[in-house]
Amino acid sequence: MLFSSTVAVAFVIRISIALFTRTVFQPDEYFQSLEPAHHLVFGYGHLTWEWLSPQPIRSIVYPAFNVPVYWILKQTSLDAYGKLGDSLIVNSPRVLHGSFAALTDIWLCKLAYRTIGERYITTALFLSLTSFFHALSLSRSLSNSLETSLTTIALAYYPWNDHSAVRIRSDIRKMLLFAALACSVRITNAVIWIFLLPKLLWTIRFNANLVRSTLKDVAITGCIAPTLIFMLDTAYYGQATFTPSSFLYRNLSGVSLFYGDSSWHYYLSQAIPIMTTTSLPFVIDGIWTTIRHAENTSLRTLLGLVSWTIGIYSLAGHKEWRFIHPLLPILHLFAAKSLVDRSAHVIKLDQSTLHNRGIPIRKGFLALLLVTVPVSAWIVLVHCSGPVSVMSYLRSIPETELQGGVVGFLMPCHSTPGHAYLHRPQLANGGLWSLGCEPPLNNQNLSTYRDQTKVFFANPYQYLIDRFPERVDPAFPISPYPSSTPGEIAPNDAWRHEWPRYLVLFGALLDVYGVRQQLVGKGYAEVWKGGRPWEGDSDLRKGGVRVWKYQGTV
Repeated sequence: MLFSSTVAVAFVIRISIALFTRTVFQPDEYFQSLEPAHHLVFGYGHLTWEWLSPQPIRSIVYPAFNVPVYWILKQTSLDAYGKLGDSLIVNSPRVLHGSFAALTDIWLCKLAYRTIGERYITTALFLSLTSFFHALSLSRSLSNSLETSLTTIALAYYPWNDHSAVRIRSDIRKMLLFAALACSVRITNAVIWIFLLPKLLWTIRFNANLVRSTLKDVAITGCIAPTLIFMLDTAYYGQATFTPSSFLYRNLSGVSLFYGDSSWHYYLSQAIPIMTTTSLPFVIDGIWTTIRHAENTSLRTLLGLVSWTIGIYSLAGHKEWRFIHPLLPILHLFAAKSLVDRSAHVIKLDQSTLHNRGIPIRKGFLALLLVTVPVSAWIVLVHCSGPVSVMSYLRSIPETELQGGVVGFLMPCHSTPGHAYLHRPQLANGGLWSLGCEPPLNNQNLSTYRDQTKVFFANPYQYLIDRFPERVDPAFPISPYPSSTPGEIAPNDAWRHEWPRYLVLFGALLDVYGVRQQLVGKGYAEVWKGGRPWEGDSDLRKGGVRVWKYQGTV
């Protein structure tokens, strides 16, 4: 009964978060997931350089999870049913990824049971369900989110304290299956298993038969998973392709630094505090207790895993919070251990009463943890909602206006979702364009290299004069070369635009010298705005989202 209620609560909460999310977090949730799947099924979608370069670095494995959803909508023609079709196109993948997210909560309960004990399960589940970072990221279509769920399931099947050889072998096979899936979704997940598998072999070293069977299962899994990745990617790209190797090569070559370079202590000083928020003191206390009192071998192993993974990830220059998202359920275990242990002597309850109580922690602790709930609601429903809301407006453009060059985005690249949120075939093949931001794939000097976005925002007014016609053509022809081509070095006279019917931009651009006057002079006027002026992760993305439409010159 408890398990059934846990499953129901997890699915309801995660799917609800997915469906009600109205904000943006990372471009990858659209352009490395939904867009490739939409392109594969419907024949159009924005593919970034990771998919179009001569040596693509993205595997179709993760986007393929979305393909059945789109395929069913296409085969049933439900995608074409007006507003209902638009809703299904946007929300059906959200239900899928919300369901994936619920697996983290469900299997965290099993992991808690097998590592720290039954009395800690409800607290671990509470921490997971009220986690700010889970609310922000787990239900989104990010590969790190599915990686987190698959890793949690695999860890739950790791033989932490089981002494039955038959049970151990069965669990090891399940663990390897989900570990392989996690590595297929993100190859960097292998860092976790490089630590855990030798540890496992050392633990079972006195059982020769189990060692041999485990090595055999590891070898089989280690052959089948890469082979399947190779076959799927080769079929998708139409040529022999093994994306894990090209992914590692590109990232080791320094291209990742184009997207930012963080200090070595980033994960310790920024990522973990942000991911754990109000549970951080209890995470630290749980870790410190584990270090001082070493009787729980499972927690020691988990602490070693966290230390190892953060240490390896810290060697890379480019770092993001979500890269260590799979470690967050483990950190919740340390916090749960601390919360329950430090509450038991105050509440003065025996173990059986604790089991029936629900969440056996002090009211003060509970109040502190619940602070994240309104913050999570704000970040999911409100903060930076403009880039998502504008897609609803663009979907409402009359069909009679979906001819030629319809929409141009004068924004930093990937500021909004793409075709998977519009689903208008008329906007494919040049009907919609946005500024590009391809990295220096041809070994250009990183310190002097400028992509299209940087060129535009270095002097927007001059860009509009130099690269747009003097007058707006009311026929709105398609732009000849509106954005960068992956892997190509753009000459100085590249990026030529025609004026589109609609321009989408952030309000901050209108405050740049000459831009507002230029647009008004060409016959454009503002017809929609959304979001709040102060929102945005940089000055270029502030001012809210605006839509300007050509109204004709007076």
